[in-house]
Amino acid sequence: MFPWNIFPFNKDMKDALQKMKPEEIDKYVQDIISKVLPANMGGMMNPQEVFRGFTNQPSQGSTNPGKINSAAFETHDYVFVRISIKDEAWIKKLKIYHTSNQLIVEHVPEDGDKNTITLPAIVKKKGATANYKDGILEVKIPKNVDMQFSQIDVTEIL
Repeated sequence: MFPWNIFPFNKDMKDALQKMKPEEIDKYVQDIISKVLPANMGGMMNPQEVFRGFTNQPSQGSTNPGKINSAAFETHDYVFVRISIKDEAWIKKLKIYHTSNQLIVEHVPEDGDKNTITLPAIVKKKGATANYKDGILEVKIPKNVDMQFSQIDVTEIL
């Protein structure tokens, strides 16, 4: 078993720990951790509570909040934006533009609406594609890998 004699525990502590049931040990550890960790870290004890904060929350446009549901994510080579299309008629009237770090969707759901989605990485100017299938519009934009570094000299002012 575990060599308890090498730790600075007394004999009573060793006997008490060996006679504890697994449920009691779990309760003891939870109690100690709750005393050590700050209150705002309590969600870390339950994995379900941790992941609740990371659910896929829709990105919403800046001018008309709550109008479209979207999710943006990146892979090694591309940035993907998936937009939920509630009405197939939207596909015919929407206009999609992008800058190096934003995707702009216009005329959805109403004419004149403008929704801006911030992209998770810098993207290239050319090569974007958009596909519609099963109520989801997926925009795929190649990432821009900028490996040009500029060195900055530091001067010491006395």
